[in-house]
Amino acid sequence: MKIMFKTPSHPTAPPRDRTPHVRFAALCAGYPGRPVLRQLDAEIPRLATTALVGPNGSGKSTLLGVLAGVIRPTSGELHHHGELPPAFVPQRTAVGDTLPLTVRQTVEMGRWGERGPWRRLTGHDRATVDHALDRLGIGGLASRQLGELSGGQRQRALIAQGLAQESDLLLLDEPTTGLDPEARERIGTLLTGLVADGVTVVQATHDLAVARSADTCLVLHDGRLAGQGPPSQVLTTAALARIWQSL
Repeated sequence: MKIMFKTPSHPTAPPRDRTPHVRFAALCAGYPGRPVLRQLDAEIPRLATTALVGPNGSGKSTLLGVLAGVIRPTSGELHHHGELPPAFVPQRTAVGDTLPLTVRQTVEMGRWGERGPWRRLTGHDRATVDHALDRLGIGGLASRQLGELSGGQRQRALIAQGLAQESDLLLLDEPTTGLDPEARERIGTLLTGLVADGVTVVQATHDLAVARSADTCLVLHDGRLAGQGPPSQVLTTAALARIWQSL
């Protein structure tokens, strides 16, 4: 197993840099006694939106965990060519409603990787949190308890937490699941704007409309790569029928 993080020699990537943000080969991962990902070979393009698509249990969340560094591959190679550690936004159902956290406190947790959980925030940290709250349009909710929010508001708070990490790679697990069309559209517009600002975005989704709006897709089935490329090429009716009919 080989994991590599590469820091570019220049502070910013050169124009039209074609180096993938992440590349993995023969990647396998899973849990004790339960392998999930099997021999994956793929690339995550830089400054683009990539959708991880597939049925429940296909390995989408596990692959996100591997990319985030919270799940260690069992074999294969994983190469990160970004400048910073990834920011990971879990499913909002993974965050307890009863946690006594305000929206601002939730977003401030995004600075822990830089500052540590118990150290006082600096002026830069506070400005970064303010920017993330404003970018997600939830500055007016900063003092509200996380458990009091609607699904769309809560999801925006979690994305703001990821944004506060100031990473160049944002990983999201089902960010639009269960949201109304207006909330889904708002988050989609935000993610497109982040790419324009220099962030590579990867999101796991079972929503084909969301996947078709991405720049590229990785289609997973039973822990294996069933397709890779532009949505128009890999999300065809015939290809999707083969996957879902085999379940």
